[in-house]
Amino acid sequence: MKSQLHFFLAIVLLLSVSSCIRLGSPQQTTIKATSTLRLENKSSDWLFARGDKGMGVSTEKGLPDELAGTLLWTHEIQGGGVPVVAGGKVYQFGYYGSGEQVEESLTCLDLKSGELIWDQRRQDFISDIVYDRYGVGSACVDPQSGNVYFQTSAGELLAYATDGSLLWERSLMEEFSRLTFPNGRTGGPCVDEGLVILHAITANWGTNGPARDRFYAFDKENGDLVWTSTPGTTPKDSSFAPLVFENLEDGRRVFYSGTGCGHVVCVDARTGQPLWRFKMSHGGVNAGVVVHEDLVIAVHGKENIDSSRIGRMVGIRKPFKVPVLGESILELDRQNEAWRNDELESFTSSPVIYKDRVYTTVKKGELFCNNARSGETNWTLKLSPDQIHAAPVWADGKLYVPMFDGQVSVVKDLGSEAKLLSQLDLGSACLAPPSVAHGRILIQSKKKLYCFGQDIKAKPFRKKEVDESPSSDKIASLQIVPSEFALPAGKEMNFRVFALDSAGYRIKQLGDGLSWEKWIPPTAKVKAELDGNLSTKGPGNLIASPQAKLSAGAIRASYQGLHGVARGRILPVLPYEENFENGYKLTQQASDGVPFSYPPLPWLGARMRWQVQDLDGERLAGNTLDRVLFQRAMNFVGHWQASNYIVEMDAKVDGNRRIKSTIGVVNQRYIFALVGNSNKLEVVSNYDRFQRSVPFPIEANKWYRLKTQIDLQENGSGLLRAKAWPRDEPEPEAWTLEESHAQPHKRGAPGIYALSPQSKKKVYFDNLSIYPKP
Repeated sequence: MKSQLHFFLAIVLLLSVSSCIRLGSPQQTTIKATSTLRLENKSSDWLFARGDKGMGVSTEKGLPDELAGTLLWTHEIQGGGVPVVAGGKVYQFGYYGSGEQVEESLTCLDLKSGELIWDQRRQDFISDIVYDRYGVGSACVDPQSGNVYFQTSAGELLAYATDGSLLWERSLMEEFSRLTFPNGRTGGPCVDEGLVILHAITANWGTNGPARDRFYAFDKENGDLVWTSTPGTTPKDSSFAPLVFENLEDGRRVFYSGTGCGHVVCVDARTGQPLWRFKMSHGGVNAGVVVHEDLVIAVHGKENIDSSRIGRMVGIRKPFKVPVLGESILELDRQNEAWRNDELESFTSSPVIYKDRVYTTVKKGELFCNNARSGETNWTLKLSPDQIHAAPVWADGKLYVPMFDGQVSVVKDLGSEAKLLSQLDLGSACLAPPSVAHGRILIQSKKKLYCFGQDIKAKPFRKKEVDESPSSDKIASLQIVPSEFALPAGKEMNFRVFALDSAGYRIKQLGDGLSWEKWIPPTAKVKAELDGNLSTKGPGNLIASPQAKLSAGAIRASYQGLHGVARGRILPVLPYEENFENGYKLTQQASDGVPFSYPPLPWLGARMRWQVQDLDGERLAGNTLDRVLFQRAMNFVGHWQASNYIVEMDAKVDGNRRIKSTIGVVNQRYIFALVGNSNKLEVVSNYDRFQRSVPFPIEANKWYRLKTQIDLQENGSGLLRAKAWPRDEPEPEAWTLEESHAQPHKRGAPGIYALSPQSKKKVYFDNLSIYPKP
């Protein structure tokens, strides 16, 4: 009887501790205990790129010391992504084909056999990605629903059900002016509570116009934007560092990540409030961080801020208190360093932590083991000539370590030294860490996905419940969803307003008692309002009439003395024209001394790239040359789901016989451009995917008229048409360029494109016209 009572008390204690873990236990006093218990109670799934806790650790047992001889299956998908596993399904973000046939894919495979269940493929469009640098990222699985989310290299954020049906999608490039870079790295989104969170460098509009590394949180059910966060400064690189989450003592949920401006940041995961940042390097921080008790441990591979040495690992001591709502971000500095180790140079390989030992692969191809409390190096092991991107995983007392040369090593930590248990050459570069689930180790090489381990039955996917009960009924803030929007004329937008407690939990959705107003922030440089009818009481509703004009602005909801703000744009029904003659006062002074006015506020990505000015007696738009980041400029003036329209405008390039600039338009995810240096008219979707051109003589400082359209054919192909002619001459009947594209883009936002090589020669445009095809 006594033994039964002891057994019952043990079960009650275990359930109590498990409940505490699920709700978020105190950070400082119980983290060591909860770390062990969380690992013991994790499922066999691998839902995120770095595992359940985001730190590269698995609780799987019975894993092989040697991978050779345990290969279960392979699947020929290319890329550098991390496979994720939910029950008996593997989801991999990668790509198929090469050259013009490249298609990125979310591929669903059977975990036991490797057989294809379904795949969803997407094409690249108007990105800067070169060669075949695709699929360097990861999908993620929602623990509550099993739905899958991923971001393509061109910036499409996609949500799929387990059967492969599309739930919702967003186009980050065309909605938020997300920038792309030649390396194609995207990282991946993650799901936390009710949100899908990712980060990217964007140059949006208004206060978000300057290019910054921003975090975006979308409602996982419908894709509405919940919040945007800008915790960093001007970026030097793109960053695709993963996010690591943690509960604080006060009940708040936060995440840590690196940014393209060289910081490690801490952000409130429920509200997006930036809490603190720590400057590490002069370049981007791309490796993920790990958390150990009161430390956030981070590593980078760029120049340090206080020396010319490259690379460093730092133990950052968390601040005792973080800002409350309305307070400014904390700037941490050297005083917050618990330790530093200058031996490590790791640009993109994320560390792994198990107990008090941190494992990291570095640029020179070595595996480091460091003490998490002191930063001291316990041992190093040379595994390959060099290393980039890939990271280790800790599982079953071993480290599985893919390397850039294609070797996968299995390593045992013996305390003061390491033992190499085995190595296996996969034949092509490994750019991603493994994932471990259901007795299997999955590793992606550049050419193929491999599954090693035990041929055992996977446990069914179990939906996890998350308790999101508010800590109190006292309302601390309001949250309007969507927090940013683009509303076409003739449509309406319904808003949801949530009352949040001090920890960011949603207490309830508000309706009665709300008041609404169009609002101009006191700090706004452009005083503008939305051209729509906003409800003044009750649930929020904004109606844009069919005659509504292009406009941008903010709305504010008030409730019991609290306020919430959302911002948005209204996009007019076509036709739309802009000749810069009305409403522009040249009160600004450019760095080159030219008086100018800012371009239309609702144009995405335009404020920092274009300036309305006078030239030779004409009012027009010219690009800025004082930011090398924007020597290539692309901005959007319409909705990302637009189609079947014509874009025309007057265009002129500056230059001489040695160097001339490029000017063009964006039409349905194609760039049509007058390329001054090459004297040609070209159409391009991505320069390594689809590019066609015809000769066309281009004189510097001479005006041309450019006209473009896309016609979808009955056989499914697209006919891409453009014509250009001197502006003072009649329009020719024949198209200058006509090209067929077998897999055409069927929609996309109209926009303007420019390229000033090395930011030396300007471009100009005027009399922009966008109208439906007849």
